[in-house]
Amino acid sequence: MPYFFPAECFGGPVKVAFNLGKKLVEKGNEVFVYTSDALDVNKRIKTCKTEIEGMHVHYYRNVSMFPVKTSRLFITPQMYNQINVDLKDPRAFDIIHSHEYSTFQNIIVRHLSKKYQIPYVLQAHGSLPKIGRETRRWFFDTLFGPKLLRDASRVIALNRMEFNQYEAAGVPSEKIAMIPNSLDLSEFVNLPNEGCFKQRFGLDENKQIVLFLGRLNEIKGLDTLVSAFNRVIEELNNAVLVIAGPDDGYLSKLQSLINTLGLNDNVLLVGPLYGKDKLAAYVDANVYVLPSTYETFPVTILEAYACSKPVIASQIGCLSDLVIDDITGYLVEVRSPDKLANAIVKLLRDPKKTEEMGLNGRKLVQTHYNTEKVVDILENIYRMIG
Repeated sequence: MPYFFPAECFGGPVKVAFNLGKKLVEKGNEVFVYTSDALDVNKRIKTCKTEIEGMHVHYYRNVSMFPVKTSRLFITPQMYNQINVDLKDPRAFDIIHSHEYSTFQNIIVRHLSKKYQIPYVLQAHGSLPKIGRETRRWFFDTLFGPKLLRDASRVIALNRMEFNQYEAAGVPSEKIAMIPNSLDLSEFVNLPNEGCFKQRFGLDENKQIVLFLGRLNEIKGLDTLVSAFNRVIEELNNAVLVIAGPDDGYLSKLQSLINTLGLNDNVLLVGPLYGKDKLAAYVDANVYVLPSTYETFPVTILEAYACSKPVIASQIGCLSDLVIDDITGYLVEVRSPDKLANAIVKLLRDPKKTEEMGLNGRKLVQTHYNTEKVVDILENIYRMIG
């Protein structure tokens, strides 16, 4: 894949691949990870080879960080040479699991998979639609995309929406396995104490936190969220909006909107949060909000549930599958600041309902989105095609 732990700034696929690999190792499998050296859009991972949670991880140098920063293009020619050597041993690998879709790494995977007759599974993580970076996507889809999908032994869809996207791209339905994203719930057993996040950022202990956590990208609906929050504080003067996440091209516009609305004292931009710092933000939040215009399967909703927090999200297909309206949170019309504001105020004014929805969300993630169960399904797929 083009990026891997600790490069969590690139979003949910990093965490998903990490958890799957970790659980596969725990179940007795040997896991090798081939990825780039990008830590974020500017920094590189210093090591070349290491072991993480039993996984053998190889980081290969990007020829330049400029295409990483400008178009999320990770070019790692040295990776080809090493995988080519490793695959010459017929006992080396039984299966290749490739993450993301329009990547240089997938060009390598398809070529060497055919050369050495090792089957591969492709998991696009919602990246099939042509959203953003149109020139690069046109180039990839014209030269490589159809062949990559055709030659995959299986493709993994996160939900029915992505299942339909694969079919529309020409993948036969019998080659599509539907496996949701999941969480390693052991990470959510010993959560930080309440108040840690507020103390770190100088927030009054009585403040109610509305939390957004994710990439600062146009599709996340942050303009809708900030506009909605401008209405929220007209009714609730003890609320603060916390926006956490790495800049993905939208930070300057977001800051400009906050300035224009005069919300600098009411909106806290904290940058990316990882590990215990991220969990502390969930613990102190009253509600997690995701007003996106497009999503496939955001892991952040599962994380909020695992911390017993209700979720308010846009009423779009994939989010409607994850948020059970009036049970684990509220679904609101996309790009509707007024309706989003009403839902936020409704929850913040009803602590009992907030707690009840949070507990319902925790039960949901424990029952349906536990990595232990997902890995069992994945191993069965590996056995069928390996």
